[in-house]
Amino acid sequence: MTLLFLALAIASEVTATVSLKVSEGFTKLVPSIIVVIGYGVAFYCLSQALKRGMQVGVAYGIWSAVGVVAVAIIGVLFLDEKLTLVQVGGIGLVIAGVLALELGGAH
Repeated sequence: MTLLFLALAIASEVTATVSLKVSEGFTKLVPSIIVVIGYGVAFYCLSQALKRGMQVGVAYGIWSAVGVVAVAIIGVLFLDEKLTLVQVGGIGLVIAGVLALELGGAH
């Protein structure tokens, strides 16, 4: 159940972040509403994962790393954004950092 709440938090946060781009500075109503609801749901679900015993550093690390990767991919595929090799390397470092958090806590 903990991982389900974390997955819902990630999905909600990614949806809200993409909607933030689409809202054009909160000038479009529907995407703006999705931003507010999405971030609210994301933080609620993250709080539920933490309540059920997930370590905050691990939860936030996974949440942010998966969010960064997902938003970057969505940006490239649907928002006509580009990724440089340096940016791809940075994403790789974020993922490596989360793996280090996971492996470091697994003893």
